[in-house]
Amino acid sequence: MPVDRHYKRIAKRKKRRRRVLFFLIVPALLIAFSAAGYGAYLYKKAETVFSNSYKDLDGREKSDKRDNAVNPEVDNVSVLFIGVDGSDSRDFGDKTRSDALMLATLNEKEKTVKLVSIPRDSFVYIPEVGYETKINHAHYFGGPKATIETVEQSLDIPVDYYVKMNFYAFMDVIDALNGIKVDVPYELHEKDSEDKNDAIHLLPGEQRLNGEEALALARTRKLDNDIERGKRQQEIIKAIMKRAVSANSVSKYDDIIEAIGSNMETNMTFDEMKALTSYGLNGKLDLETLTLAGEDDYIDGTYYWSLDEENLDEVSETLKSHLELNKDFSMDNKQPEEDNNDVDSLE
Repeated sequence: MPVDRHYKRIAKRKKRRRRVLFFLIVPALLIAFSAAGYGAYLYKKAETVFSNSYKDLDGREKSDKRDNAVNPEVDNVSVLFIGVDGSDSRDFGDKTRSDALMLATLNEKEKTVKLVSIPRDSFVYIPEVGYETKINHAHYFGGPKATIETVEQSLDIPVDYYVKMNFYAFMDVIDALNGIKVDVPYELHEKDSEDKNDAIHLLPGEQRLNGEEALALARTRKLDNDIERGKRQQEIIKAIMKRAVSANSVSKYDDIIEAIGSNMETNMTFDEMKALTSYGLNGKLDLETLTLAGEDDYIDGTYYWSLDEENLDEVSETLKSHLELNKDFSMDNKQPEEDNNDVDSLE
């Protein structure tokens, strides 16, 4: 598809339902919005859009693993990024699975961020249903709330906030930035956002990708595995952040806000978002990426990613240390033994 024609699709999709908020992008945008003149208009527009996107998570004022509610202006916090597999061709309604999960911890004093990718096929205990299955099924069973509880159970740390997006929102943000520069590791043929086979063809090497192409790169795992897939998704987020804070992207912020849309879903208030601006000052972000090691596994003929328990504990301790949680903070990770019931239909 020609690039120009691809970008024109943004306007046609503005009325579609979107749920997006890259928490890494928002601080950079708010910094720019605070500038005089042009920034004042965008700041007000962002305030309206983001405030309308707030969703109370069933009265959840804080994580059950916190004694008190957090304030990102003074506290270290965590944010769970949820990418769902919804699109026009996948009319799942609320019964979507998470196609990408990333957990970020933010240290307020150091102004640093640690970002861990959680493989979508990780075999974990899901409190919502009381048995172990793929972590991406948690969203199908109980939306963001069940996903948050599962991540808390698995990593033994509190999840303070979440942000959620779907395929179209992901593409629209990248297109609003006129593409991002990414290193494609190998030649690939992948589905597009409407699941048309081999619609996207990319050659290896550093290149500028539009939204459809970036989505294909983020989704593919035909030639590697979930770990490498997670690393690619992390690199794409870094590329979006770098592009968003560049000086020649300022004129694109109006389009970015439109791409984010009024149906963005998050439990962060606009004031809480503003508190994150300090993490992206001067267009820089101190971000370390982490992965969860494991190995391929099959249970009753179904593929899973079996997490390495030692590595899982190490990552958990790294995140706890970054959040500066009390040493006596702990949670019983032992899971009741239940039957693994009827999950194959969700593959």
